[in-house]
Amino acid sequence: MATPGNKTSHFLKKLDHYRNFEYILFTLIIFLKLHILHDNLHARYIDMNLLDDVIAIGSILLVSFWTLWLPRRGRSIALIILNILLTGIIFSDLVYYRYFGDFITVPVLLQAGQVGELGDSILSLIHFRDLWLVADWIIWLAITIGLMFYHRTVTRKQTARNHTAYSQSPRPGKTRSSRLLSRFITGLGVFVLGFVITMGPIRFYAKTWAVGLFEGGWWNISLYNVTGLLGFHYYDAYRYAKEHLGDKPELSAEEKDNIRDWFQKAGDARETATDGTFGAYKGSNVLAVQVEAFMNFMIGKKIGGQEITPNFNKLMQESLYFSNYFHQTGQGRTSDADFSSQSSLHPLPTGSVFVRYPDHTYDTLPQILSQNGYETGAFHAYEGSFWNRINMYKAMGYDHFYSKKEYAMDESLGWSLGDKSFFRQSLVKMSEEQQPFYSFLITLSSHHPYSLPASVRQLDTGEFKDTIFGNYLESIHYADAALGELVEGMKRDGLWDNTILYVYGDHDNSITEQADYEKFLGKPLTELDMHQIMNQVPLLVHLPDGKAAGIYDQPAGQLDMAPSILHLLGISTKPYYMMGNNLFADGDKFVVLRSGAFTDGKLYYIPSPDNLFENGNCYDLSTKEKTDIEKCRVPHEEAKKRLQISDDLIASDLIPELRSGKDAQQP
Repeated sequence: MATPGNKTSHFLKKLDHYRNFEYILFTLIIFLKLHILHDNLHARYIDMNLLDDVIAIGSILLVSFWTLWLPRRGRSIALIILNILLTGIIFSDLVYYRYFGDFITVPVLLQAGQVGELGDSILSLIHFRDLWLVADWIIWLAITIGLMFYHRTVTRKQTARNHTAYSQSPRPGKTRSSRLLSRFITGLGVFVLGFVITMGPIRFYAKTWAVGLFEGGWWNISLYNVTGLLGFHYYDAYRYAKEHLGDKPELSAEEKDNIRDWFQKAGDARETATDGTFGAYKGSNVLAVQVEAFMNFMIGKKIGGQEITPNFNKLMQESLYFSNYFHQTGQGRTSDADFSSQSSLHPLPTGSVFVRYPDHTYDTLPQILSQNGYETGAFHAYEGSFWNRINMYKAMGYDHFYSKKEYAMDESLGWSLGDKSFFRQSLVKMSEEQQPFYSFLITLSSHHPYSLPASVRQLDTGEFKDTIFGNYLESIHYADAALGELVEGMKRDGLWDNTILYVYGDHDNSITEQADYEKFLGKPLTELDMHQIMNQVPLLVHLPDGKAAGIYDQPAGQLDMAPSILHLLGISTKPYYMMGNNLFADGDKFVVLRSGAFTDGKLYYIPSPDNLFENGNCYDLSTKEKTDIEKCRVPHEEAKKRLQISDDLIASDLIPELRSGKDAQQP
């Protein structure tokens, strides 16, 4: 009668004789983990089909074929390490996607030092069911330990007999060579198989519904739809190496002239204001406030009879409120909002300009104002190295950067200093600066995961209580109260009547459940409604004399901040390489988002994840219904051109070269 020990030994003996068992098991496990990731994302344009599964298996073979060249024990160790690494990548992508709606790229990894600073935000994005991603490690460990003990037992028995099962060959050298050759052929065969079953379907997709994706795709989700997760990371690494390590593609003289001409026409368009606002506030101070995760959908709304943003609502009565103001951020989130608002250029499709190209030349608002007699300062009560601000703010021309070390932490909330104390202390620092000044303040209290202590919660969120949506509303209510105290402080310090106040949100709140917004707004929402909700942030501009107050529904975006403020101060933007609109200029406005979505106030285009124009949706804003896609084709081409021009300008550091041309004029 066989004992349990004999059965185990017999099982391990069979596994040991089947040399590729571990490799097949590894491939199956990683494949299942990729499916777990996919099921948690809900990110794909189409459901996974057989070809997607084939691509996933092929990509696993490509990342692991080399382990088949190793001796058995080395292969076991290599597969364990590879399992841990790939699981880490899958898990990291899952958590990152839950917050950013995107995948990790090489530029993001270069910002990995920031991950430790995210703290509670990351913890709140980890779900208990994510443990399935490491469930296999227990089984894998048991099998590996079992095989190790089995090998040790067999080795001892063979040593006792002074020979091994493989020593019966009269020519051991040849046998060893044969084994090396066999391992090499097996590994090479798996590589070829992986390459064929990965690239074949990808090439098929690229020639059918994903035509042009690899040439002009600005959205990582589009690439994921074609390549799968591991394929996406292969391509991203290749793209980064090509961009930074290889020879950079040189733009032709004609292309550079076309870019210069585009900026010249854009500069002319910004000079068409006929309302007498150009230079009307020359010499005024400027205070710009970028509010964390401040979205537009709850402006003017109440919950339980209580206003969510009472101070903002009150301030609207004597200010310009832009109800169709869009954030234009990408992966850089807060840093993208900062960059685009100050430079009037689009952020990059991957990573953050602050981290990738802090040493390139930009025409930024603080730099230009500094050249025109302003004392300029950035205020942010957080670590100065976060988003590489210390280096980037020097390059942007700020005279001062007040980071966390310059603040007394007398009201610790969430990530750092509470907004109320932040504003209060910042006003003291501003009062010490020479006027006119430009001050740029970045808040933090309404940052994800919106976990304010009970002591500062003053909003009854009713049915949303203790949900992340309810916590978000409470955080915004606190940020709004801080804004009210900022305004009162400006009046008390004598700044209100000679300062332009520019307040806007930086990006969405990363809460994407449509049901939450439908419950809050009390109505069903369409694709267009949700797209606008997730991309619109408030903009409020208060002028020193309170003139021009009202609600403006023209489309506007973060790229418009720098040229609009310069217009009010009487500084022409024509010499500068800026892409945004002048909010006070005549004519139609065109706003392009980093994803390729756009609006001109009449049409609204939402791209599809596959990035094909024909698969996107074109909406008529007068009816809020879908209309003929061809109506959006011409503006779609313009949107693509603008994104490409901005990318070329940033990555190739074109401004100094364009300015040196005969048509450019050094400001």
